[in-house]
Amino acid sequence: MEEFPVPATTAVLLAAGAGTRLGRGPKALLPFRGRTLVEVLADILLDGGCREVVVVLGAAAEWARKAPGLQRHTVVENHEWQTGMGSSFKLGLNTARPQDHVLVALVDQPGLTAETVGRLLKAHRPGRVTAAAYRHYSDCEGPRELRRGHPLLLDATLRAEAAASAIGDAGARLFLQARPELIDLVDCTLPPGSGQSGGEDLDTPDQLHWLD
Repeated sequence: MEEFPVPATTAVLLAAGAGTRLGRGPKALLPFRGRTLVEVLADILLDGGCREVVVVLGAAAEWARKAPGLQRHTVVENHEWQTGMGSSFKLGLNTARPQDHVLVALVDQPGLTAETVGRLLKAHRPGRVTAAAYRHYSDCEGPRELRRGHPLLLDATLRAEAAASAIGDAGARLFLQARPELIDLVDCTLPPGSGQSGGEDLDTPDQLHWLD
């Protein structure tokens, strides 16, 4: 794939949910690599080439703010987090530097790597949406069809339209459904044997071994 100049990009890490389905409290506070999940992922986004990270907190924000690793990042609190991801998505986009592209990531993806972030930044084309995509492996079928996931890099020129479409639990989903012609997929699948493709969400107790 042709590489373009790395854009000036602010990362937005959505970390406001209560983790109800998982049943372990907010995912942002789950222990991971000796710290909390939100601390580790925020640093990965920075290490991958984003010039700063906006962390959007909600449930248990007063505890998450105390994480020492978040002091180097911009932390904002979504007081309407219970209305769904849409409000956190809008807050993150509105907090990011106005002239920057925005890379949106989710706090419940422990398979995210700095290499994935860097790959998205390098592949981005002006005026486009650059999305990480993954092939989920099956022992009997091998790699499956490439499927869009997160992170998602929104061009600066598309931020207002994407934010306007966010409502309820829909962050960028409605915008992406309305503008599929703008989306470029980048294969970010981790190698077989890594335990996950890199793009799965941590949603159920049987997935907690990903944090080991």
